[in-house]
Amino acid sequence: MCIRDRPVLVQRLCGICPVSHHLCAAKAVDGIVGAEQLTPTGEKMRRLMHYGQMFQSHALHYFHLASPDLLFGFDAPVENRNVIGVIAEHPDLAVQGVMMRKYGQEIIKATAGKKVHGTGAIPGGINKNLSIEERDALLADIDQMLEWSRKAVEIAKNYSLENLETVKVFGSFESNHLSIVREDGAMDLYHGNLRAVDARGETIIDQVDPLDYLDVIAEEVRPWSYMKFPFLTQIGPEEGWYRVGPLARVNTCDFIDTPEAEAARQEFRALTDGLPSNMTLAYHWARMIEALHSCEKIRDLLHDSDLQGDDLVTPAGDRREEYVAIIEAPRGTLTHHYRVNENDQVEMAN
Repeated sequence: MCIRDRPVLVQRLCGICPVSHHLCAAKAVDGIVGAEQLTPTGEKMRRLMHYGQMFQSHALHYFHLASPDLLFGFDAPVENRNVIGVIAEHPDLAVQGVMMRKYGQEIIKATAGKKVHGTGAIPGGINKNLSIEERDALLADIDQMLEWSRKAVEIAKNYSLENLETVKVFGSFESNHLSIVREDGAMDLYHGNLRAVDARGETIIDQVDPLDYLDVIAEEVRPWSYMKFPFLTQIGPEEGWYRVGPLARVNTCDFIDTPEAEAARQEFRALTDGLPSNMTLAYHWARMIEALHSCEKIRDLLHDSDLQGDDLVTPAGDRREEYVAIIEAPRGTLTHHYRVNENDQVEMAN
């Protein structure tokens, strides 16, 4: 198939985060066609799409999937321990979760054309800008979304602190952590270089260009699973495995560049005296910090007039036969690696 079709096709790989695959593939195609330096409008529209995806997915994960266990307890009857039970017992919280997800979906629709399987990201940029009407409709609800995001962080934090002995031991284990970070070490969910730290926060790799990912990451297979098992090559398969996702991202970054999420991150890190958290249940707290960060980013972007710009696409430049893009999807670090022939047909995809 043609490389230019990849961003639309790969959305079918995941029913929860199609936008992440759409954008990661688009970034890889940008590199293939030699147009990876996007226009301000193209870059910011894609980022808005990505933060909308993060916001809606984190709301879905926390309020719909995780909250029943946290609210009712792991031993509660199964017929109660689900989102219907949350609606019955905690209607305000259920409405909050549904409306936060709906808002993220509206962001996706406004940037990608559709809530599911959109076509917004194209080679070298984006196929639409954000109209004034779309912007104003989204701005009308942003204050409420920010308030709910703050409350969500508090809910997740308070659960962790009030049940600290359980949180410390339930499913917890020491591990390495990997994500992309910005060149200055900040959290960047859309673009950056690879960083990995160990369970004590010591740096294993840092600022590795996505194009060089195979120099630092390898995969093995095991006879008892169809999964592939990635590991950091300098440590090896036995000890080089790593965690990804919200917990890893909060552990690997030096700071978050939005003030409220950064204040929440500092509270999170204080619980472990500045060292990485290896508590699996702390994923929920980290996830809500990222939701707040995404909401702050959405607010800032909605006030950016570049989103109404008309320069949507960077012209193609020097064509490459191979390119790698990495993005942070809601549940972890996502890599799209393509090699094409002279007819733009994909000959290898990883």
